This record gives sequence, C-alpha cells and structure tokens, in this order.
Amino acid sequence: MQTRSFLFLLLFTAALAKEVYADTLKVLTTGAFKQVVVAVAADYEKRTGHHVDIQNDTAGAISKRVAAGESFDVLVLPPTALNTFAASGVVERGSVIALAKVAIGVAVKVGTTPPALRSVDDFKNIISQAHKVALINPASGGSSGIYLEGLFQRMGLTEVVNAKAVWVNGGLVAEKITTGEADVAIHQISEILPVAGVVLVGPLPDAIQNFTTYAAALHANAANKETARSFLQSFSTAKGNALIQEKGMMALN
Repeated sequence: MQTRSFLFLLLFTAALAKEVYADTLKVLTTGAFKQVVVAVAADYEKRTGHHVDIQNDTAGAISKRVAAGESFDVLVLPPTALNTFAASGVVERGSVIALAKVAIGVAVKVGTTPPALRSVDDFKNIISQAHKVALINPASGGSSGIYLEGLFQRMGLTEVVNAKAVWVNGGLVAEKITTGEADVAIHQISEILPVAGVVLVGPLPDAIQNFTTYAAALHANAANKETARSFLQSFSTAKGNALIQEKGMMALN
C-alpha cells in the first residue's frame, strides 16, 4: 500500500512539475493566418506541454497594438511590417521568416449555383448581380480590404460596390452570408474555408489577383525566446507546410 502511495506521489509530482515549468507563448497574428496558427499550436502543445495563447486582429490593428507597446512572443504579419519592427528593435533581427502566401477568393452560400469566375468580366458580373457584398473594411487595416478598395477604383466599380457593401471591421467576412446579410463575400481564401454554410467559388482571376505574404518573427526581448523559437520552427516542418496548404495557403518553406 505504501509502495502504491509512493508511486502515485511520484507521478503526481512529475505531472505538477510539468505544468509548473511549461511555458505560455503569446502569439499575435493576422486573422488570415489564424487558422494555421491554431492548427500548428494544437500539435505543438501536444508534443511539448507548452501553452500557446493566440490573439488575432487585422494586420493594421495588430501593428498598432505592437507599436503601442503590447507584449508578445511571436508576431505574424506581412514581411514589410515585420521588417519595420525589426528596424526599430521590437522584433529580433534575423528572426523574420516568410511562412506562406494566400490569394483572395469569392464565396457564396452553400446550395447556390456557383457563378462563373474565369475572367475579369465574370468578376464584374458577380458584383453587379449581387444584392449585398461582404468585404473587410479597408479602414480597419485588413489586407484584402485595402487591396480591393484600390481594385474597385481602377475598375470603375467603387460606386456600385459602395451601394451594396457590407463592411466588416475584422473576423470572418463570409459569416455575413450565413446570417443573410450578404449573398457574396470577397476575402482571403484562408478566411473563407473555415466558415460552414458557404462555398468557395474560386480565387480572383489572375489578372486581378493579389497575394498577401505572411511572415513571423520573435520579440527582441521575449521572456520565453527559446520556446518561442522552437514554436516558430514548427511552421517550416513537413507537417507545418501540410497544415498551411490544408488551410488554403501556399507554403513558402
């Protein structure tokens, strides 16, 4: 009986020690890359026992939070923004690594006959025939919203789009289809695929497509830098690349 009690005490102490010494990593990520971070973090937590606290927002909003001094261990943003933070000393120089790129796509409700999307004219027809179009509000700093705002200006569609736009300040734009607020959503493909009840019609035609590249870096003064570094390396493994592709992106490592 004493032997069993002693063994139980050893196991309990070992489990408690693991919890006590496990690190918690804070990851700030853009919404488009969130699904990848969640998938990689689940595998990482299972393997290491460390915890990953994931917080997401638009690229613009995340950049403002970091510029205002918010702490983090790992930061996911477009490379230009990360290089700016590296130059200012916020992120560790040399830790910036490109991870993936993602295209913009069009979504409609499941059960709807998908419209043609093979040409620029097809895209124009989708816009003109839609009752309401859900889009990221460019004012919120979302990458796709900023690009689309310029695209609509170049195509002479600004007034048409503004008359039927459902502006979303962050999050999954395609959810506006499931709530009945829009019948078409235009967003980065990685943020369309997670939404149940919608179907991806396809990416924008090549002539008007825009890819956003995402990279990650470590905070220059991260409390758990080596743990953060090992987490960051998880994205460049074969499994990490597979998860990136599964979530609608193209791996760059």
